[in-house]
Amino acid sequence: MSGTMIDLEETATHTGPKGVINDWRRFKLESMDRENLPPAKKELLRQMSSPNKSKDDSRANLNRKMSVQEYELLKEEDEGCLKKYRRRCMEEMHSKLSFGPKFDGVHNLDSGEDFLEVIEKEHHSTVVVVHIYKVGVKGCEQLNSCLDCLATEYPTVKFCRIDAVSSGAAERFSDEYLPTLLVYKAGELIGNFLACTQHLNEEFFATDVEAFLNSYGLLPEKELPGVDDEEENDVE
Repeated sequence: MSGTMIDLEETATHTGPKGVINDWRRFKLESMDRENLPPAKKELLRQMSSPNKSKDDSRANLNRKMSVQEYELLKEEDEGCLKKYRRRCMEEMHSKLSFGPKFDGVHNLDSGEDFLEVIEKEHHSTVVVVHIYKVGVKGCEQLNSCLDCLATEYPTVKFCRIDAVSSGAAERFSDEYLPTLLVYKAGELIGNFLACTQHLNEEFFATDVEAFLNSYGLLPEKELPGVDDEEENDVE
């Protein structure tokens, strides 16, 4: 067994099986609790990741084959470390695929000019959801509360609300058409739901509004939970 070797040839882009193995090997070394390791393992770890080597030597160290002793060291307690590694990879991928700004809460629009500005000037990748409401109209207050909840779940979506009177379109959006949800992206109207509560139960919640919008493919993927959240769920 002492002569058995495992090939860890590095690839420049960390793609393919060998590239993934190299990336996993680095992550494992970086995340190990070195202070609590036995002396023999500390020395082995030092040899595997010596900071005193030149750049060329470091590359050679990564390209060299790994001994069984090193493999056994990396293999220990892999389950917890693998979860963290998988989460890190997912977060990096999510970060690369996520573009545009993030928002906090529901934005109140005070005029028709504000309404036009948020549609025309927002980032092209941002979904803008506008709730046109009127105080006293059934369902409007409840929908406002639902959007407050969804705004925390979808920070990359810009949720807005505007009073039909303030928008200067009270005649067009009479009470029978309220509450209205308009959904825009890159300045284009992609969702137009007049009297939208007719599509919901008389008593509805944020999850119902979320499901309704998702049925039309209007909401993006939710933000990934952090590593700490996942670990807490594992404990539970």
